[in-house]
Amino acid sequence: MKISKTSIDDLNVVVRIAIEKQDYEATVNETLKEYRKKANLPGFRKGMVPSGLIKKMYGKSAVAEEVNKLLSSNLNKYITEENLNILGEPLPSATEQGMLDFENDSEFEFVFDLGLSPEININFDKISKLPYYEINVDAQLIDNQIDGYANRYGENNPAEAVGEKETTNGDLVQLDAAGNALEGGIVSAGVQMSVQLIKDKSIQKQFKGSKVGDVLKFDLKKALNNDHEVAHLLKIKDDKVAAVSGDFSFTIQTINTFVPAELNEELFKKIFGEETEVKTVDALREKVKSELKANLVYSSEYRFSFDSKDAFTKAVSMALPETFLKRWLVETNENVTAAQIEEEFDHFRKDLEWTLIKSKIVKDNEIRIEEADITLMAREMARMQFQQYGMSNVPDEYLDNYAQSILQNKEQRQKMAEKKVEDKVLELVKEKVGVKVKKVSQKEFDELFEK
Repeated sequence: MKISKTSIDDLNVVVRIAIEKQDYEATVNETLKEYRKKANLPGFRKGMVPSGLIKKMYGKSAVAEEVNKLLSSNLNKYITEENLNILGEPLPSATEQGMLDFENDSEFEFVFDLGLSPEININFDKISKLPYYEINVDAQLIDNQIDGYANRYGENNPAEAVGEKETTNGDLVQLDAAGNALEGGIVSAGVQMSVQLIKDKSIQKQFKGSKVGDVLKFDLKKALNNDHEVAHLLKIKDDKVAAVSGDFSFTIQTINTFVPAELNEELFKKIFGEETEVKTVDALREKVKSELKANLVYSSEYRFSFDSKDAFTKAVSMALPETFLKRWLVETNENVTAAQIEEEFDHFRKDLEWTLIKSKIVKDNEIRIEEADITLMAREMARMQFQQYGMSNVPDEYLDNYAQSILQNKEQRQKMAEKKVEDKVLELVKEKVGVKVKKVSQKEFDELFEK
């Protein structure tokens, strides 16, 4: 076997691999012997099929399989031994790869195009201090969070009449032109309708003041102005809504008004656990403020990552094998056209540049992650998921068990490892570049992503 490399330029090389008969012949012969032992063809005893017939039947596929194994293992070995820092994957040469005939040829040449990663030099001193946005936890944010808790543990109470916020439950019946139940029409029992979801003002007026037992007649599609919601209420598929026409009657069976939970010790225990030290509304507000401040750090860190990526990709001059990369993206992604790649390549390029910059920082600064880092991240992920469901005081045992279940997912584990590496890179950026802390409101922070 012969392997050679030709450099086209600093970022593109061509690798040729010549596989000769002596490289694969012995293995192929052993494979064909195994086929012969197992072959069971009409007219021959098992294991007694002529070798020539076996070779005719299976020789081509046996050669192709063995040659491809040799090709794959030796190409990867060569890339490693030659320290070729490739981007993407090797691609068969679009101009030099010849046709392969595994049935008649005994020697095969494979030609691959490889795109190489550029040399990167990072000078932290050339990058100005980066902004770090701290989101102020104002009264409105605290109020919104407390309202969320109160609503989560609130309840529906029966009401006498429909007002601004009441929810009704009843039966929908499709009507004919005369206002009677349409024979064979749609009947949907036990559906819930809220005044707040009705878009048409005149139909809203019909609902307001109505009571249990009242029968309202209206155009349902006009009332909601949303085909998906109409389909949901009528319990039909979305594509059937277009055929629905005319009015419906709605017979009110129940009326409920939602009452948020009172802000008292009973609610505080439901939110934070029986042993909570939160006893008053003032203490609740302080607790919520503390939690919000901790949670908003994730938003601040995300924005810092965004700004770091922007600053470093602008500051670090980098050439890429663009022609190769565009071809690789087209050939390795189904249903993607060259035109689409061309249109979206700038975004891909910036992401790749940031990935290469991070890798360089990791290598130059010998950044490592430990098993304890990933375990701690899984535990924090578990805590946040419990928190999303209003469970703020989950015992350590449950957190640890859930964290271990997260770690069992190899893909999830890999993502956490990559995230932890980036976290350490960003901590180093803060240390070497420095930050300018800017205090902003939630609204001002959200507007940063609109620019």
